[in-house]
Amino acid sequence: METSFGYEAVARGYKQERVNDVFHKVASRYDLMNDFMSAGLHRVWKDAMISMLAPPKTRPYRVLDVAGGTGDVAFRIARRAGAEARITVCDINTSMLGVGEDRAIKEKLADQVDFVEGNAEELPFADKSFDAYTIAFGIRNVPRLAQAVKEAHRVLKHGGRFLCLEFSKVDIPVMDKVYDTYSFNAIPLMGQLVANDRDSYQYLVESIRKFPNQARFEQIIADEGFSRVTHRNLTGGVAAIHSGWKL
Repeated sequence: METSFGYEAVARGYKQERVNDVFHKVASRYDLMNDFMSAGLHRVWKDAMISMLAPPKTRPYRVLDVAGGTGDVAFRIARRAGAEARITVCDINTSMLGVGEDRAIKEKLADQVDFVEGNAEELPFADKSFDAYTIAFGIRNVPRLAQAVKEAHRVLKHGGRFLCLEFSKVDIPVMDKVYDTYSFNAIPLMGQLVANDRDSYQYLVESIRKFPNQARFEQIIADEGFSRVTHRNLTGGVAAIHSGWKL
């Protein structure tokens, strides 16, 4: 069966290979490029997601952060949560995981954050293992979106929460046109200048446009068993935080 790799239709299995290649190439400068592409806003958006998560400080708490290889979200959770919190980063890309493991040591968070290689569509964890599941700017790269959401539901405990931060559909007139112009012209150029890789960032821009809008993604989350599904737009819908509960 076919899926999309940016604007290109490819075999589903081939998409994963090509996505892996993209992130092997950009791993060492991934977080730096996020700063350039979003003018630093990705930091504000991630902080907003952690505030919604509100990890407890007084009891054990297990979080699975998927497709977060460099640890950017996991470290935020670790700093916000209590000492008993444990965050597992699961990423299919070994280069991204390597960056995260190095950062965890430097930031003295290796005792709270561990790194596991795994596929979002077939998570290597038992049922009902985690109190929360987070994923930031990663789910649009998964070949089978609904299967990834289904796996999130499986590994969450009863009462667990799913939080997904992802680029979305701008819903402000004029701003949507400005954003499109910026995305398709500036971001691939930044990729060329900063990471010496225009093609990877061209794909990332196209993958944003192919991702379901807020309402369609909400429906996918609900269809896979989550309750009280909502979303919160950020910066006019440039990004959105989607939330669901396993009840």
